[in-house]
Amino acid sequence: MRPQQIIVKKRDGGVLSADDIDAFINGVCDSSWADYQISALLMAMFINGLNAQEQGLLTHAMLHSGEILDLSDIDAPKADKHSTGGVGDKTSLIIAPLVASCGVAVPMISGRGLGHTGGTLDKLESIPGYDVNLPIDRFRSIIGKCGFAMTGQTADIAPADKKLYALRDATATVPYIPLIVGSIMSKKLAEGLDALVLDVKTGSVAFMKSLDDAKRLAEALVQTGVEFGVRTQAIVSDMSQPLGKFAGNVCEVYECILILRGEADEHMEPTRELAIELSARMLLLSGVAATIEEARKTVETKLTDGSALERFKSNIELQGGDPAVCDRPETLFGDELAEYNVDSTSDGIVVEIDAFKIGSSLVDIGGGRTKAEDTVDPLVGFRSSVHIGSPIKRGEPLGFVRCRSDAQARSVCEKLQTAFIVSNSSPIKRPLLVHAVIGE
Repeated sequence: MRPQQIIVKKRDGGVLSADDIDAFINGVCDSSWADYQISALLMAMFINGLNAQEQGLLTHAMLHSGEILDLSDIDAPKADKHSTGGVGDKTSLIIAPLVASCGVAVPMISGRGLGHTGGTLDKLESIPGYDVNLPIDRFRSIIGKCGFAMTGQTADIAPADKKLYALRDATATVPYIPLIVGSIMSKKLAEGLDALVLDVKTGSVAFMKSLDDAKRLAEALVQTGVEFGVRTQAIVSDMSQPLGKFAGNVCEVYECILILRGEADEHMEPTRELAIELSARMLLLSGVAATIEEARKTVETKLTDGSALERFKSNIELQGGDPAVCDRPETLFGDELAEYNVDSTSDGIVVEIDAFKIGSSLVDIGGGRTKAEDTVDPLVGFRSSVHIGSPIKRGEPLGFVRCRSDAQARSVCEKLQTAFIVSNSSPIKRPLLVHAVIGE
């Protein structure tokens, strides 16, 4: 069938068949469909919609456009976690070694940051020598030795997604649930998993800002995972403020190592709490624990007795990095940058934190990308001193920004000040960290 016939079918509100969708994905992969034809069908899908069957067929075609990993030689259940992303969202670096220390293999294929959100691969590469470009054989070997490995998407894993995502970004068709489901699940299902836990963010800086939209996305992701034979759950977690204490690549690695070392302070507690909850659900779905309460207890034990930290050290060494950072995490910072105060301009209670302004401020000084080809300065970052509900006085620090120069500091400190809304209102509670669980 010619591309025009399939485009017309969806343009006029028709339902695409398996043959239609297979022809589309094959055309994306072998370049027999031009970019403008792919874009036209994506826009028709966005406007006229895809039903549940079409969503499943699209995910299937994208999944089978490339290789599906065979990890059957690893004698352990396989599980992974995926997050829709946000500012300070760093839990993967805790979850992977923590779940591995509980007897579950974690084949984690991650991505890079773009815009105000960070990427797991960029965080890992801020560890000196750490290699995130693993051939499949080495990836498999590292999992066998320490229980987990963390790498980037290869050209053989869901290759259709890379082309489709670039065109969705260029044509403003990214925020549509069936296309999001196809993109996320085609990559995760290719890992050969037994279980998958999804962290769908909601809030002012989340991909899905409203709780209802976040729940709908979570439900669609869980339904798709189950249909493909993978035990799947999702939580809807808060992204109305940055997660934890630090934002920025080295800063976030530092926070994760402190948590693994048992040295978290109150501002790191949300990161620790969310990592435990996601890890526990991975254990539950993997069959390692019979109840969520048992799973949480197991995870807490492995975190507090140092088992997870030892797994992380082993993984860093196996992936070419310097494991000494786990013993002396402060060495990650070096002495190239200075910290600058971001002080409050008024007295009151912190009632709102604009995480987008914090994330975009770091991009402004090199800590993120506006284009995929941009380089990232791993050392710049932000350390928060407050959270929603914190009392503050004029002149006290809201946080500290790590910059390479006074000029950089001048360019971002005022913007960072405006990210914190301080009011004379009555004391308020922190937002709920977990708003909903889908698929229990």
